[in-house]
Amino acid sequence: MKYSFLVILTVLFTSCSIDDPEQQPTEPIDYTIQNDNEIKAYIEENDLTAIKTESGLYYVIEEQGTGKQPTANSNVTVAYKGFYSNKKVFDQSSESGVSFSLQNVIRGWKEGIPLFKEGGSGILLVPSHLGYGSFNYRGIPGGSVLIFDVKLISVN
Repeated sequence: MKYSFLVILTVLFTSCSIDDPEQQPTEPIDYTIQNDNEIKAYIEENDLTAIKTESGLYYVIEEQGTGKQPTANSNVTVAYKGFYSNKKVFDQSSESGVSFSLQNVIRGWKEGIPLFKEGGSGILLVPSHLGYGSFNYRGIPGGSVLIFDVKLISVN
């Protein structure tokens, strides 16, 4: 009985984290134009005033913050909620946030989090080429625009 339960748990957890290779494109797909149009539509629908960087990241600073400002190499603590443009949430931290190195995150975060100072908050609108690209990743469909409500709690 104990063995059966462990086998079931193992199958459930491994099948949730591995994407079906049959559904993956064989070559990367360029979603740049499609993603940009999707982000612009989201900005308009939600009456946001966003800034676009040279890389294609859009961001909104709701509160700049007054503490230290991180670099792309900093360790930070961030509270966040990640969702798609249809507002379906795919990930979320607790209010106390999660600590990590900006060297170990998607390019959209590596570029976007340093735009804030400690205590700052806002929105990062990340096109797929600055996120997980054109391939499915742990339940996130390839080519997805990722939107994050973020609050930079501290630079560690």
